[in-house]
Amino acid sequence: MVGGARRVGRIRKAVGESGLALELDVTDRDSVERFVAEISKRFRRIDVLVNNAGGAFGLAPVAEAVDADWIGMWKVNVLGVMFVTRACIPLLRKAPHGHIVNISSIAGFETYKGGAGYTSVKHAVRAITRTLRLELNGEPIRITEIAPGLVETEFSIVRFKGDKKASSAVYSGLKPLTGADIADCIAFAVTRPAHVDIDEMVIRPVAQATATVVARKT
Repeated sequence: MVGGARRVGRIRKAVGESGLALELDVTDRDSVERFVAEISKRFRRIDVLVNNAGGAFGLAPVAEAVDADWIGMWKVNVLGVMFVTRACIPLLRKAPHGHIVNISSIAGFETYKGGAGYTSVKHAVRAITRTLRLELNGEPIRITEIAPGLVETEFSIVRFKGDKKASSAVYSGLKPLTGADIADCIAFAVTRPAHVDIDEMVIRPVAQATATVVARKT
């Protein structure tokens, strides 16, 4: 397993002692090229690519949004996915059966007030995923979109710029999903027989019906 992230120490813990941790900034094409070149040098192919980098910055309505937040979201969530995927396709083609997994969100097919920046980028990820399904049709490369609902990670801390009170409120009164829950779904998708493609999976906590309809215990 090879993991790439700006915070190499964190990704090193994720891949474990048997994995390889490399520095990667998905918004920097040079960083992406160095990352993929190192994989090519060591392993010569990629069996599974998981595009997990992403995030939301702010929750302002369109009329009050900050340019930097919009630009940051598009660079990480959209251009990052495209840069990495484009660079990895040649190595995915060298695998007996390649697989691209894009981590999207229910925001890829739902909208909510204050979410134009984030929902737009996740709608874009959904479009990229479906386009890849068409462009790579006929090749032994599977394409899967994983669309989670509320998952308790650093997501909300980042969105609210470190405001832990606002972040905690997102998950209050319910049991949210965990990163391990999503990892289980990815593992299921990538371990199906080679002729089986899980096009998409939508995963939400039981308490969440939509992006904005959530049952909370008080």
